[in-house]
Amino acid sequence: MKKLMISLSLILSAAILTISCGGNNNGQDEAATSTADATATSPKDNESSANPTYDPKRGEGKFHDVKLGEKLDPAMATKGEKVYELKCASCHKLSDEKLVGPGWKGVTSRHEPEWILNFVTNTDEMLDKDPKAQAMLEICMVRMPNQNLSDDDAKSVLEFMRKNDGVK
Repeated sequence: MKKLMISLSLILSAAILTISCGGNNNGQDEAATSTADATATSPKDNESSANPTYDPKRGEGKFHDVKLGEKLDPAMATKGEKVYELKCASCHKLSDEKLVGPGWKGVTSRHEPEWILNFVTNTDEMLDKDPKAQAMLEICMVRMPNQNLSDDDAKSVLEFMRKNDGVK
């Protein structure tokens, strides 16, 4: 009986972790379509369609030349913290300690803002094509699930990451 209870507890824990890190697929096709539309109309992407090789400095997504304020936007960081608590905290710590995924301490100094935004909004494509994302996957051994973040949520999470890294 005790072994049965332990087995059921482990199965339930795995199910909860899977659900909390997952997210539904609603809007996934829509996001892929809007990303494809944005990609098709972007001049940089039209240039890259002539050259199909992947440029790791470009990232795989629609964010290019992101301009961040020198000062932190507190309201945006607060919104990003709420998104973090809901969708990110089960796999990422705010320290440099690895949980399921890498810790977030220093993430804004390790990666460009464009890369972070493209990764959190276009996770699957980045993991398939981006060398940095693939290297992190080899270390973590768990593929980050697509959290279906809106562009605004992604920008808020980035601002929260900056706050976590000490931007005032």
